[in-house]
Amino acid sequence: MITTYLFRISSQQSLRTHRFNAQGLYRSLLTSLFFILFSLQLSASSILIPMDAEGQKNHLKAYGITFWVLTKQQKVQWLLNYRGGSFLLPDGESIRKECQIRGVSFEILSDGQAQQILDDIGSPSQNQEAVILEKAPKIAVYTPKTNQPWDDAVTMVLTYAEIPYITVYDEEVLDDKLVLYDWLHLHHEDFTGQYGKFYGAYRATPWYIDGKKEAEALASKLGYDKVSEEKRDVALKIRNYVIGGGFMFAMCSATDSFDIALAADGVDICEPMFDYDPSDANYQSRLDYNKTFAFSNFTLERNPLRYEFSSIDMTNKRGQVPKESDYFSLMDFSAKWDPVPTMLCQNHTSLVKGFMGQTTAFTRNEIKPTVLILGENKINGEARYIHGIKGKGFFTFYGGHDPEDYQHRVGDPKTELELHPTSPGYRLILNNVLFPAARKKKQKT
Repeated sequence: MITTYLFRISSQQSLRTHRFNAQGLYRSLLTSLFFILFSLQLSASSILIPMDAEGQKNHLKAYGITFWVLTKQQKVQWLLNYRGGSFLLPDGESIRKECQIRGVSFEILSDGQAQQILDDIGSPSQNQEAVILEKAPKIAVYTPKTNQPWDDAVTMVLTYAEIPYITVYDEEVLDDKLVLYDWLHLHHEDFTGQYGKFYGAYRATPWYIDGKKEAEALASKLGYDKVSEEKRDVALKIRNYVIGGGFMFAMCSATDSFDIALAADGVDICEPMFDYDPSDANYQSRLDYNKTFAFSNFTLERNPLRYEFSSIDMTNKRGQVPKESDYFSLMDFSAKWDPVPTMLCQNHTSLVKGFMGQTTAFTRNEIKPTVLILGENKINGEARYIHGIKGKGFFTFYGGHDPEDYQHRVGDPKTELELHPTSPGYRLILNNVLFPAARKKKQKT
């Protein structure tokens, strides 16, 4: 009896011991699994948005993702010259979902992987650099209220990339509203008051006549007798905005017409069909090139019937360049010593398709020596993409009208960027959009 009882007790204790051990083992396994998953979650702390040709399926929307993250008060690292200028973002479920929604390729990195990339980039032997982007810039586009978004490459790509912007025009500029914005794009404007030099071919068309009337009415409303005088003051306000620390980006005719307006301050260069009185005698000799941003020693086009502003533009000097062979090369800069031009040239290719405009490219020997050439076609002797410092601010001029419409004409249909999500030409525009977000370093004025 006693033996049987002790055996039963021993058996029950053994069973309870086994059950206890099993439960302990189960809890231990759960705890271990939790810590493994937790460790994995901690290690997957970064998102890499690759920007090379092979790794990214939508380069343009990738900029929009980066901008969106900056609006959430999170910092981003721009990995210059690493896989086409990739972006390193903080990890988060919302960012992953946003990338998936917008069709942007991304990779999840552990702490160790991210740090290894940064260590490799930081090596003195690598022409690479990690630049911190701190804050989403406030963007303004200088454009007439009547223009459609597809009239301008910048507004098209901002819309496609889902980067918000505000439109401003002469009233806002003259009312000193530019100080509210970090980045300003100049639509394909004519700052000389000659209505885009469209007189020769389009003076009888309703859109030209209506546009001229609207410009004259606006100038009168703002207290000016001439459109040319009003546009000159707009150009001067924009100049002051840049000198004060603003970032200005211009394309096509807004580039050379802006500098011409500055050089012709106080000089009437308009013929009677534009401002109803003769131009000043010998106005060419009265131009002041010291007032310009980028160009010097250029000659104005006096013929009002000719669709050209000056000798700055290469459109009619470059000859018949076949579309198939019209490319320009991006310059290679030191990422560690020259991060600004390096940022502006980030791309998944160093060879970019050329495209035409009223101002297609810039004559090299009329560019000031203080201005950097970022993209050029050496065969044609032309610069396509240039950048400079003015006061505390920066400016970038980009020749041509639409990077994916080789020879855009009045009335042509808009470009569908859904067909060009990896456009190298459009990437250059978006480099400039993110540029003001970079952590500022002291610049020489």
